[in-house]
Amino acid sequence: MIPCQRALFDIPDDVAYLNCAYMSPLSRAVVAAGERGVRRKARPWEVTGADFFTETETARGLFARVVGARADEIAVVPSASYGVGVAAANLKLAPGKSVLVLEDQFPSNYYAWRDLGPVVAAGPIEGDLTAGILARLDARIGIAALPHCRWTDGALIDLVRVGARCREIGAALVIDATQSLGALPLDVGAVRPDYLVAATYKWLMGPYSLGFLYVAPERHEGRALEQNWIARAGSENFGALVNYRDDFQPGARRYDVGERSNFALMPMAVAALEHILAWGVTEIQATLAATNRGIAARAAGLGLKVAPEALRAGHFLGLGFPKGVPEGLVEGLAQDKVFVSLRGTSLRVTPHLYNTSHDINRLFNVLESFLIRYKAA
Repeated sequence: MIPCQRALFDIPDDVAYLNCAYMSPLSRAVVAAGERGVRRKARPWEVTGADFFTETETARGLFARVVGARADEIAVVPSASYGVGVAAANLKLAPGKSVLVLEDQFPSNYYAWRDLGPVVAAGPIEGDLTAGILARLDARIGIAALPHCRWTDGALIDLVRVGARCREIGAALVIDATQSLGALPLDVGAVRPDYLVAATYKWLMGPYSLGFLYVAPERHEGRALEQNWIARAGSENFGALVNYRDDFQPGARRYDVGERSNFALMPMAVAALEHILAWGVTEIQATLAATNRGIAARAAGLGLKVAPEALRAGHFLGLGFPKGVPEGLVEGLAQDKVFVSLRGTSLRVTPHLYNTSHDINRLFNVLESFLIRYKAA
């Protein structure tokens, strides 16, 4: 179990931030890395040609370690939708085939597929999303575009089983792991997706407008979304850039976004990924699961609905209200500086290593007062 890491973050004592699924706070080290990057850009005569490559390669390698991949299999992207766009640009649907998504899937992993061809949606069977997905994965599916857990309530998908089924029917697998990666272990060697993307600003504890895309080796010769200079072979030689080339940097680097060498965001991502790897994703998941187990038990004691632990990701809780979410609940919590999200019909509670028992007690103090008033009405 990882001890509380609140001292690493600039979170006031009177703030109970239980909303990592919305956006993680940045640690002091990540903020300092970004500030150093901004100051470096203010003095461009100190920026060397090598600086366009070194930090990017460091970040690429760190992310690869998180997912059990090689650095050559990782591209730098600005968002989850960009990574999904790369996948959609390189996957084709045969006649009569459809794309499988979740019911109420996050839009960044939906719109590109709607434009590609017919889309069908899978829902849970008796609360089990994996069972619902496997029931829809048949010969009519050409691509499965899924998360690791549902963004509204953390309902869990067994991607190893889903990946195996996709290979059986010859379907490609594209994963948006933004709501899980960094807090929920995932090994691309076990899942074997064609593409996997994650933005860094949630569970990877990094900056906004940056992400990473895993691309399976057999997909490395595909079409890039951009024709930028740095993804081309030999781009390290600035003096020879006008010797235009058709070949690319090795591996998945051809899919890198232009201006990938962001001198503020990239060092922030490096610092954030170093946090994740130092803590250990397995250890993060175990620690957050224990925290959420306690929250779930208290919530059930108030009559709220919580999915069984086996059917949800340990880092994620969606609290359901039998009579609907009380009006003004999220605003009432925020007034007391307790921060959560309402997504669909779920009150989404997503703590991290910076949260304390005092934060959780404050959450329940407000919840109990609202439920008392709600029942009285």
